[in-house]
Amino acid sequence: MNHSIRLLIACPDHKGITAAVSSFVEAHDGNIVRIDQYLKPPPSRRFFLRMEIEGEGFGLDREELGDAFAPLAREHDMDWQLSCSDTPKRMAIMVSRYDHCLTDLMRRWDTGELDVRIPLVISNHPDLAPRVEAYGIPFYHLPVMPETKVEQESKGLEVLADYEIDFVVLARYMQILTSRFLGAYPDRIINIHHSFLPAFAGAKPYQRAYE
Repeated sequence: MNHSIRLLIACPDHKGITAAVSSFVEAHDGNIVRIDQYLKPPPSRRFFLRMEIEGEGFGLDREELGDAFAPLAREHDMDWQLSCSDTPKRMAIMVSRYDHCLTDLMRRWDTGELDVRIPLVISNHPDLAPRVEAYGIPFYHLPVMPETKVEQESKGLEVLADYEIDFVVLARYMQILTSRFLGAYPDRIINIHHSFLPAFAGAKPYQRAYE
């Protein structure tokens, strides 16, 4: 099956970014099959672009592409990532006691609907270990108390690094992550949250909204 190349870009906004990237692709016989872009409003004015390029017929193989694109990225002060659709992302799940978000993710993964690899699950409670281990996935119990939060987050980051995790999904993980943890996975953490944020954050959001 033909694969596609995914290019993610974030940089300061100025004229000509999309044209420059498109010209790079065209110069290497590439075919753009999808492009999305977004400009964060002032005062940031940061530009975001996601481009999908057809892999078949592209003039650069995946080993060459990064080095070839790097000069253009430096010219426009880009933060950028490259990935290929035929290489599934490595997704870690973090969960607490409630299982509904975890169960949905695992079911979608097991049926092939969710095209990722799940190398591990981390939890601050041991309750869901049997559910996870039934799939043959390692379960890491890292209990979090106020006095151990920094230490346990450090352990969690070490484990994620050991498994070469691409992104993290918080499947109703009922802890507030520190800026250090967020900084280790910028723009690579997805929070599945049951609350009505930001108005009703924290415990019992439905009851408080109803009241």
